[in-house]
Order: sequence, then structure tokens, then C-alpha cells
Amino acid sequence: MTSPALRERKDAAEPAAACSSDDLIELLFFAYRDFVGDPDRILAEYGFGRAHHRVLHFVDRYPGLTIAELLDILRITKQSLNRVLKDLIGQGYIAQRPGIQDRRQRLLTCTPSGAALAADLTRVQARRLARALASPEDAAAPESFLMAMIEPDERAVVRRLMARRGGGAA
Repeated sequence: MTSPALRERKDAAEPAAACSSDDLIELLFFAYRDFVGDPDRILAEYGFGRAHHRVLHFVDRYPGLTIAELLDILRITKQSLNRVLKDLIGQGYIAQRPGIQDRRQRLLTCTPSGAALAADLTRVQARRLARALASPEDAAAPESFLMAMIEPDERAVVRRLMARRGGGAA
């Protein structure tokens, strides 16, 4: 016998079953490509990459973040973080100061230009999310949301590619 709560969870999951997990994974790849592609174009103008974006994002939202906290959030090596921080600090986008309690700590904050760049990057991603969430398609279906995250002029290409695999999101 199935509990009402379990039946309710199963019923809630059934509409997503219309799209195979392979389709969802593939759509997620394309949605991610376009979601990060917007800021990638902006970052390229500065000679920065996605690692710079992630550091700016978290330092901007959590001023005073320590190196150890940032390493824990990003799950990257200290060597990778040091390279990215060197760029961002050297070009004036992030500032560091010693900790108040422990002077060995380095507390990170965005400079005004770093905060402005982080805001520009967030703005283009928020615009893409808002467009996808406002999509006239069935927004409750994960495949519709992911398809809406993909550039409009790329959607037909993605549909055709997925249809080639058979049973795709065509």
C-alpha cells in the first residue's frame, strides 16, 4: 500500500516523465552553454574567464569572505584560486584586507568596479532566467524551461539534433 504523501510525490513527478532523462540532460547542457555564454562574452572583453566570474559572484554577494570560505564554496584548488585572485586584485576588481580576529586571514571584497562588473554579469543572466520563466510554453515542465533558456535562434537546431538521436525533444 502506498502512502498518500508518496502517491502525491509520484504524481507530481509524472509530467516530467514525458521527457526522457537523456533529453533533460542534453537540454541542461545547451541551457548551461547559453546561460554562461552571455557573461562569457562580457568577461572576454576583460581577459577573464568563468573562474573569474564565479569568484566575482561570491565575493560581491558575501563581502568579507575569507579565502578558505571561497575555496569551500568553489571547490577548486588553492593554486587555481590564487591565479584568478591575482588577476582580479591586480586589475582592481577585488580588494583584500587582513582579518579582524585573525590577521592571517584575507578578507575579500569587491571594489566599486568589481561590483559593477558583477552586476553586469548578473543582469544578463537574470534577463535570460526571466525570459525562460515567462516562456509561453508549459513552464512547469523542466524541458520547456530548459528549452527557453537556450538562445531562441538556436532552439530549432537543438531540437533537430536531439531528434536525430531518436525520441528527442523535437
